[in-house]
Amino acid sequence: MTTRRSRGCLRWVHPWLWWALACLLTAGLAGCRAEDDSSQPPEQPPTGPTPEGPRQMMVRRQIRARGVKDKRVLAAMEKVPRHEFVPADQRPHAYEDRPLPIGERQTISQPYIVALMTELLELEEGDKVLEIGTGSGYQAAVLAELTPHVYTIEIIPSLAERAEETLRRLGYETVQVKAGDGYLGWPEHAPFDGIIVTCAPEEVPEALAEQLGEGGRMVIPVGPQWTHQTLYVLRKSRGRLRQKEVIPVRFVPMVHE
Repeated sequence: MTTRRSRGCLRWVHPWLWWALACLLTAGLAGCRAEDDSSQPPEQPPTGPTPEGPRQMMVRRQIRARGVKDKRVLAAMEKVPRHEFVPADQRPHAYEDRPLPIGERQTISQPYIVALMTELLELEEGDKVLEIGTGSGYQAAVLAELTPHVYTIEIIPSLAERAEETLRRLGYETVQVKAGDGYLGWPEHAPFDGIIVTCAPEEVPEALAEQLGEGGRMVIPVGPQWTHQTLYVLRKSRGRLRQKEVIPVRFVPMVHE
């Protein structure tokens, strides 16, 4: 009887023991897993290249790909918000590879041309630069990323006023804007280390040649109105200008009072 009772007890106790052992084993494993997880470093956010913004894409595809290499110029083109310099209805097109209308029958230049002309100036920090044809103020802002000494002249008063407001709003406080005749330059601040002309005269204005300092560079499109024009780099050496043709271009004509 004892044996049977013991066996009966064993038969009844045996499943419970297995269940208890399984629970203990499961809890122990769970505890080990939890302990192991706590020893691992916290999960890090995924790494990889930052998605390109519109300015970065513009610089890579339109500017660097065409041979502009100056790192300071490329950085300036990435930084200056071109969409802030165009009318509201043109903002969706601000980073496209083309000039855009800004009113008064004027345009903001193609991004590549802005970058190319800026690179051709070979500006160093601290150089004094004169821009003829302020337009929207975009080129002046790019120049201001390279040197604090930027002077810009616009013959259309409404454009000069609007450009100055935009430049001040965006923090380009050092840019000096003047409404006036670009053919006359800005003799009060001459000589200049660089002169950039963003409209096309039929020949180089004499006053600008005189206001270019020794060793200075002038980047200027020259040619008949709305037809074939050529972008030149002029360097002053021993009082004389030496010219180099760059590329054919088409700019709005330079207006003379």
